[in-house]
Formats: sequence, C-alpha cells, structure tokens
Amino acid sequence: MIRINRWLIHVPVLLMVSLLAGNGTADSGKGTFTGAETSEHPAWFKESFLDFEEDVQEAASRNKRVMLYFHQEGCPYCSKLVKDNFNQADIVETMQASLESIAINMWGDREIVTIEGKTYTEKTLAAALRVHYTPTLIFLDEQGKVALRLNGYYPPDEFRLALAYVAGHKETGISFHDYMAERAGSASGKLNPEPFFLPPPHALARNVVPADRPLAVFFEQAPCANCDILHEKILVDPTTRKLVKQFENVQLDLHADTPVLTPGGAKTTARDWARELGLGYAPSIVFFDKQGKEVMRIDAFLKTFHVQSVFDYVLQEAYVEEPSFQRYISARAERLAEEGIDVDIFGY
Repeated sequence: MIRINRWLIHVPVLLMVSLLAGNGTADSGKGTFTGAETSEHPAWFKESFLDFEEDVQEAASRNKRVMLYFHQEGCPYCSKLVKDNFNQADIVETMQASLESIAINMWGDREIVTIEGKTYTEKTLAAALRVHYTPTLIFLDEQGKVALRLNGYYPPDEFRLALAYVAGHKETGISFHDYMAERAGSASGKLNPEPFFLPPPHALARNVVPADRPLAVFFEQAPCANCDILHEKILVDPTTRKLVKQFENVQLDLHADTPVLTPGGAKTTARDWARELGLGYAPSIVFFDKQGKEVMRIDAFLKTFHVQSVFDYVLQEAYVEEPSFQRYISARAERLAEEGIDVDIFGY
C-alpha cells in the first residue's frame, strides 16, 4: 500500500502545484508537472455572506435557486467550466435567470452557516460533503435540500440538460437518471468492448463471500462521444490498462434491462441499478471494495491522470487512511515526479 507522507496532509493543493511546477527540470532528475490552470468565477456570481438559509430565502423570493460551486486553485476542470460553459450565452442566461451562484474554495477558511444552523469553514464543509472533485456543483431547492449534485465537470451539452433539470424543478417528477435517459433518445449502437470486461451473467455479489479484487462497474451508453473518449484516449494508455486489469471490471448499458446481481446481493437490472445510484452521466464508473461496499465513483468528465488516480486510490485502499482524494492525488503527483515521471494532470 502507498503510504502518504504525513506532512502532505497539511499542505494545500495550491502549494503542491507550485512546488511541483518549479521542480521539474532535467538537471534535478524530477519529472515535470503541467496542466494546472487558474480561473476566476464570473462577476455575476453572488457575493454571499455564506449564511445558506438566508441565501436560499433570498433566491426563492426572486424565483431562483442556489448553486454552490466548489473550486480550487490550479484546477483545470474548473477553468474549463469557466471558459467553456460560463462563456456560452444561453448557459449564462439560464443561470442568471434561475440561479444564485455562490463560489466556495474547498481549501478556504471563510465561515459558513448551513441550512441546519451548523457552522463550518469552507474546507471543513467540503470535507463533510465528501467533495472529491472540483468543480462540484450542488443545486439547492427552495427548502435548502439538494435538488441535484454534479461531482465534477460536465461538458456544455450535458451541463445544459442539468441546468434545465434544476431550473424546471424536474426533480419533483423524474429522477436525473431518467431525465438524461429520455434525452439520450432511442438511438441504438454497440458499447465499446474491452478484453478485461467480464462477460454475463453479471453475478457481482460479494457481501457474503468477499472477492479477491476490487470491482469497477462501467455504466455506459451508445452512441456516446464521452464514452468513446474514455476508450480511445484513456483506456488505451499502458499505465491505465495496468491499473484497470487489477480490478474485476464489468460494463453495463445505463439504459438496458440487463439482469444484475449487485455487490450487495440484490437482484435488479442495469437500468434500475443506475437509477438507484443516481447516475445521469455517461460514462460513469462506480467502484466497490472486496466486501461489496461502494468506495468511490467517477460520474463526470475526467482525463487520464485523474482516472488513473481514482483506480490507484481504490486499488491501494488509500481511502482508509486518507479520505481526501484531492490530497491523495497531490501526494501521488509528487511521488511520480520524484520518480522522474512527467505528470500532466489535464492531458490524455
């Protein structure tokens, strides 16, 4: 198991990025670190006093909802959200008309009062909410309950659908999974095959008898451009394949009635299981430990370094000692650089 240096537990990601960016030279023998990007959220975001009950009430009085945007310095996915999504005129129009958007630095120290009246700092709230990825977007309804949560970056087309779901109060009548499925249409096609995918029947129960390896369940659909990127740009990488092959891997169609016996021992179908898990994005990968407990998931857009890091995080059972995935990947990036391996956190 990889042991994370204890001093890293207290080092903010911004400092880690600066350390890595400055140390990768041919003379030092260390690997280079690239891909970090800094961005500023738009000026039309709300300057909140971070009393969420007050924010929700003010938004409701204007027929709006609250969106919490968890970000961090150097995050290329946050930068992509700002540059690609928040620069689209129709997206901006929908957000300004329907939402009060509030930025939260996942490593910040500003004081926050939640709907329940509990007090946190930005970083302790991020930890309490298990924010593993940035950006994480949490949309609150008029009572302050979560209407939708996006764990990571959604490209513009998928993001538009998420906004329409929240702005239209669709969560009261349809699950996000079913909403996205309806908009995927009825077009048929074949999923991308991989030699490491186990064939049916999908008897994945491990709650009675533990398995020898962790499990990764790939929920995909066809046609699916983002699924194609996963297979054609990420899973072809030798390092990725080496990590993936140390798992039991199963591929399921998000919208199919394929019979499945879940890791917890329940009989269901791929469609119903995906709905139960709240999956709306394709591809999503849900990770289970040897006893059948979900320990991590990827349900948004990630590139190679972060996909590899999730597989490594689960494989090493690093979540037992380090619940912060972001701190884990900072430590992993530094270890790779120390070994002379170049680290590009936003490349394929």
